[in-house]
Amino acid sequence: MPIFHNYTSPIFLLTGVPGLEWAHTWISIPFCCLYITALSGNTLILFVVLTEPSLHEPMYYFLSMLSTTDLGLCISTLGTVLGIFWLNVREISFNACLSQMFFIHLFTFMESSVLLAMAFDRFVAISNPLRYATILTHARIAQIGLAVITRGTVILTPLVLLLKRLSFCRSHVLHHSYCFHPDVMKLSCSDTKINSAFGLTAIISTAGIDSIFILLSYILIIRSVLSIASPEERKKAFSTCISHITAVAIFYIPLISLSFVHRFGKHAPPYVPTLIANLYLLIPLVMNPIIYSVKTKQIQKAILKLVCPKGTHI
Repeated sequence: MPIFHNYTSPIFLLTGVPGLEWAHTWISIPFCCLYITALSGNTLILFVVLTEPSLHEPMYYFLSMLSTTDLGLCISTLGTVLGIFWLNVREISFNACLSQMFFIHLFTFMESSVLLAMAFDRFVAISNPLRYATILTHARIAQIGLAVITRGTVILTPLVLLLKRLSFCRSHVLHHSYCFHPDVMKLSCSDTKINSAFGLTAIISTAGIDSIFILLSYILIIRSVLSIASPEERKKAFSTCISHITAVAIFYIPLISLSFVHRFGKHAPPYVPTLIANLYLLIPLVMNPIIYSVKTKQIQKAILKLVCPKGTHI
């Protein structure tokens, strides 16, 4: 079998659902619906936050950041996923694969950072409400947004460059319908110990650390809430965190599951990584706008005002 070095620009083959290739057209229907829901829902959230003056507050600015990362992740995978299911277009060049991989992981790391920023926002709002506006100023929120982008870019750039040095002589069939770092790395016939170590370091230094700080934030939030005398005020304080807690759960559980399957699930059936990868990809993108639309009254009012402006004055 020929060895493919960097300069030969190998062609990879993406995979839909193993064993169900005959049903790809039918499988594309729910996938298409999920993508439409994710795109329309996150676009709507982003639009109402930016256009409704009453939502120009730190909490909703962070929500708009979350919707932006979800849109980026959605657009990064839309072409290859639906291309496989609709047209059976499986080929992707090495450079295109690296580009897609970079943006998928970038928006994933950014989403993790935004969820951490939202946890900090809830902590400040509950534990120190009188100083909330002075702590989370517009300038500070902009700095946090810039730090989120910079952090992801700095961590991911070496990850991509390390893949460029590898040679590929094994099967060129990837196990997902998009390019995922562990999946691409496994196809190399070069020594990938450095790549594997750096990939693990990247996930620990982003999602791993973020999840620890999110947990710490909620421990401090719970302590602050329990110090509130009124049961009604406690309930109100906890209710402002429900949407964020749900968003954290639907983001981290599929992400951790996919990482474990790639590293320790060598004997798992081929459809297991594919199923988990699709859950990791689409569930947070679809559910986040639904969660915040249902659980956040201010978002509900802004959407109703946009959809039926006359009805809001009744």
